[in-house]
Amino acid sequence: MVALAGPPGAGKSTLAEILVGRFPAGTAKIVPMDGFHYDNAVLEDLGLRARKGAPDSFDFAGFANMLWRIRRAEPSVAVPLFDREADLARAGASIIHSDVRVVVVEGNYLLLDREPWNELAACFDLTAFLDVPRDELKQRLLDRWLNLGYPAQKAHHWVQTNDMPNVDLVLRSRRFSTFS
Repeated sequence: MVALAGPPGAGKSTLAEILVGRFPAGTAKIVPMDGFHYDNAVLEDLGLRARKGAPDSFDFAGFANMLWRIRRAEPSVAVPLFDREADLARAGASIIHSDVRVVVVEGNYLLLDREPWNELAACFDLTAFLDVPRDELKQRLLDRWLNLGYPAQKAHHWVQTNDMPNVDLVLRSRRFSTFS
């Protein structure tokens, strides 16, 4: 199991797809952490809607349990995937079968050096961190929201008040990876 970590906008999903594509068909799969976003209604109830994407806005226990199930090579493990355009997770959108040889887990907080996220270290055989200049991340994130149809003012506000605080948390609170 490989952890591919980095701040929002670093290119984790893109690199994960490239890596998995280099293996023979069916032998490698991607597990994105984003499938464990709490639903917007839950975030509203928790008072976290404005901080979607922050560590507390994920089902950490569900995510960790799924990783350990994959690690134990259970016959088939359902994996939720996040649909950014619909802004929601789709339960059971992928299956990791026990014959998959390489699992690339990608997410912002895989190397976060705080509880409970630091408990994930034991799941991974290899960890990598994508280090991208902060200004480039800011532009990528702004482009992401604009490309999804956000009005410019809303996109700028979201990047400034939500995405960049998450970027800064990842950059200042990460453990060292086994490959950087």
